[in-house]
Amino acid sequence: MVTRNFKAGAALLKAIADPYRLTMLATLSASKNEVCVCDFTDAMPLNQPTVSHHLRVLREAGLTTCVRRGTWVYYQLAPGARERLSAVLAAVFGKKLRG
Repeated sequence: MVTRNFKAGAALLKAIADPYRLTMLATLSASKNEVCVCDFTDAMPLNQPTVSHHLRVLREAGLTTCVRRGTWVYYQLAPGARERLSAVLAAVFGKKLRG
């Protein structure tokens, strides 16, 4: 039987189970500042609507937050995102993982 925690964990893992979304998440995790959607568009071989789609998936999973300033939207890692992903992996593998 699948427990509620694993359903939530599966949703988080599904959100990052794309190489572009994983790259975006890694970029946000490494950045001390917010990252403009335009920076992702410039750095990836994707058009702007596709970049926005991937960022929306991460936002809806609660892994990122964003703020609009004029024409641009700026993203950052959501508070607790690292801990949530670490907890999911620890639940699967049975031990706390280093963050």
